[in-house]
Amino acid sequence: MLIYRLLMTILAAKELATRLWAGDRQAVRARLGLLKPDERWDRIWLHAASNGELASVRPVIDALLAQGRRLLITVNTDSAVEMAAGWELEGADICLAPIDLPGPTRRVLRNWQITAHITLESDLWPIRILNTPGPVLVLGGRLTARSAKGWARLHVLVRRMLARVTYLSAQDSASAERFAQAGLPQAAQGPVFDLKALYTPPQSRPDAALEQCFDRAKTWLAASTHDGEEDIILAAHTKALKTRPALKLILAPRHPNRANEISRLIESYGLTYARRSSDDNPVPSQVYLADTFGEMHLWYALAGTTFVAGSLTDRGGHTPYEPAAFGSAILHGPDTSNFRAAYERLTGANAARCTLDADALCDALQTLDTAEKQAKLGQAAQKVLRQDTDLKGLLRDITTALDA
Repeated sequence: MLIYRLLMTILAAKELATRLWAGDRQAVRARLGLLKPDERWDRIWLHAASNGELASVRPVIDALLAQGRRLLITVNTDSAVEMAAGWELEGADICLAPIDLPGPTRRVLRNWQITAHITLESDLWPIRILNTPGPVLVLGGRLTARSAKGWARLHVLVRRMLARVTYLSAQDSASAERFAQAGLPQAAQGPVFDLKALYTPPQSRPDAALEQCFDRAKTWLAASTHDGEEDIILAAHTKALKTRPALKLILAPRHPNRANEISRLIESYGLTYARRSSDDNPVPSQVYLADTFGEMHLWYALAGTTFVAGSLTDRGGHTPYEPAAFGSAILHGPDTSNFRAAYERLTGANAARCTLDADALCDALQTLDTAEKQAKLGQAAQKVLRQDTDLKGLLRDITTALDA
């Protein structure tokens, strides 16, 4: 535990210094656990890492609020705070999560009168879990083979933490087995349930002016790209333009603060581009750089084909559920370990295409050259990725665990 606290202290000091330098005092107060509610109520502390996790758990949030429960929702990113605030949830407060150190954690538990904690996927924070006074639930728990090896170095701390978990529903069967091997009590082991399958597209759509700029059948999206992937994507787009000159690429990086770097890379390919953050007109451009937060659903709606990034490098790939919800044909790279079960189902049903490099990606774009072909593949993905587990059953388990 001492080593963990030292590491967290070092990481926290760097982040707090950066935010103070930027004048973001509200974020610093949240990270230190100094925020206080306007009203005194017992609350359940629900934590999601970022936008994707938060969007996936929305049905659970709505169900808990409908039961008359009060929530403190915390996230790790500013964009997720903004997204949740836009939901205008009655009975819920939203802020950045506190640093996982004793002081900030205990202040949150005390100030917000926390009675239980719900966390998602792989965001398990030891001090938070060990100090929560009531039930601790993990929904869509994910534990990769790589993470399990890292946990093995802290096996004493991990076993203490997992012993405090009341209920854990794993994202896939492999994760469920790894949690059990790491020390999760048998009584806490719930059914496999992938929260990402609950994703429901937001009500908001691209405005008419933006929609008119893109012909869906002639538009493809590279969603949540990382360093090292844009080069491959732009090479594929450049090659595809030779046979599909009207093709447009919406390039949405995982971290929009890399936009200047990506702009220079686009220029090096001799491609014309427009930037969303600058409110540029996308019509005359071959690439639309979507360098903003919280608008990915707009790009899914505009693109007949989506390349799910994070899969050409060693990052495990991002969710296929969101593009599938929009009926966008799915392409991806070889590394899909973060959503292994979902991609295995897609592959088995020939409902997505794996592309290993720029040439293969270009070939896929040339093959999916009509709205009909794109819709057929997108609808196949929708069918394959429907959640098998009953949401009502999950909600019943959550309610039982919270009220135990």
